[in-house]
Parts: sequence; C-alpha cells; structure tokens
Amino acid sequence: MARTFFVGGNFKMNGSKESLTQIVDTLNKADLPANVEVVIAPPAPYIPLVVSENTQKTVEVSAQNVFDKASGAYTGEISPQQLKDLGATWTLTGHSERRTIIKESDEFVADKTKFALDSGIKVILCIGETLEERKAGVTIEVCARQLDAVSKIVSDWTNIVVAYEPVWAIGTGLAATPEDAQDTHKDIRAHLTKTIGAEQAEKVRILYGGSVNGKNAPEFRDKADVDGFLVGGASLKPEFIDIIRSRL
Repeated sequence: MARTFFVGGNFKMNGSKESLTQIVDTLNKADLPANVEVVIAPPAPYIPLVVSENTQKTVEVSAQNVFDKASGAYTGEISPQQLKDLGATWTLTGHSERRTIIKESDEFVADKTKFALDSGIKVILCIGETLEERKAGVTIEVCARQLDAVSKIVSDWTNIVVAYEPVWAIGTGLAATPEDAQDTHKDIRAHLTKTIGAEQAEKVRILYGGSVNGKNAPEFRDKADVDGFLVGGASLKPEFIDIIRSRL
C-alpha cells in the first residue's frame, strides 16, 4: 500500500527566536510537495513561536518530549494537554538521548506514548540499538523489546509513526546504508505484524534517522519499507528542504 512520505525535523536543544523564525520562514517560502507530511520539533519554549510563524499547510509542530500526567507536581515536565494548548499536534517519545541520558525505561516511554495518544497528541516513537548491540547482532531484538512495551498497552497505532534511529548513527556522520535500513525496517514491520496485526503493521510508517542529509536522502528512494526520515542536525539547515523533496 502507499504510505504518505513523512519527514520529521528534531531541532534538539538548538535555536533562538531569531534562528527558528528564519528556519520557519525558509519552510514557508519553499515549494514543498503537497504529498509529504512534515513535522518539526523545536525546543519546548519555542513551540508557540514556531506554531504562530508556520504558514505551510503540510507542516505541523511537535514537542521533543511529553509527560504521562495531565498536571501536578512534576517540575520541569510538560503534559500533552499543555502541548495542545500551545498548538503542537505531535510529540517525540523514546528518543535515544532520552533513553540513555535521562535513563527513560521502555515502560516509561510506553506510558508516555499511550497517554499522549489518549490525550489527542500524535507520536513519533523512536527505537534503535547501540553500536555494541549492533555488533552483537541483536538489532531486531532491541527494537522488538522497545516496540513490545508499547504494543502491550496500545492497541490502535493509527497515530504512531515509528522512527528507527540506530544510536551509533546519530550525529556521528555515520549512516546505515539504504540496504541496511531497508532490511531492518522490513524486520520491524514483520515484528509489528505479529504483535499488532498485519493490517495495522502495513499502515505504520517507519522512518530512518541517523545522519540523514540532503545528499544521502535520495539514496533511500526505492526502499519499500523506508517511509521517510527523522532528521536531526540537517533540519536546522537549508538542506532540510532537499530532504523533504528527496522523493520527487
């Protein structure tokens, strides 16, 4: 089946009012394909700015993180209800930097994912293995474990996009080959077929993330199970437009 091409831009802890306004202005002026879904994730304090400046109909705004409660004594956290109030429609969950630096468990990521979905926020669910795990040949086992934590408590995956991001390829300049990415994405979809059913698994978009840039993005064009990209550093640069247009 045809799955809508999806490009996410994770700005991480980068940007200022001036620089992010420029990034959004560049997107607003760009001739973006109507059949590509674009989601950009600025740092939380800048979500209202990005929402207000964005005029592209195909571009939505995401948070980089969310909590699993609506309100309360949770200093520094942000709820999906607050994200909706700010105009965001998506959130990331499970990014490797949250898993490794903040020590978020698979179960906590799953809880946040479910609560965001139940609250009306769509989710880019990040999964992926470390270099040591890849060398040990347990890539799909790691991805399966991270996915299973979610599928145990979430039955409807309509509003989930899965982002496969091998940890060893994030910000390192290293990238899985298109063939490697396709093989892993195929395995991920096969696993989802067993856990959430063939119909849902076929519809779930699986993104590749890890040093994607304007030059290498077109190399993934003919890979059947690579449904788009989650872009880090390159989303802060003009080449982000090239990535969005890489399927043309």
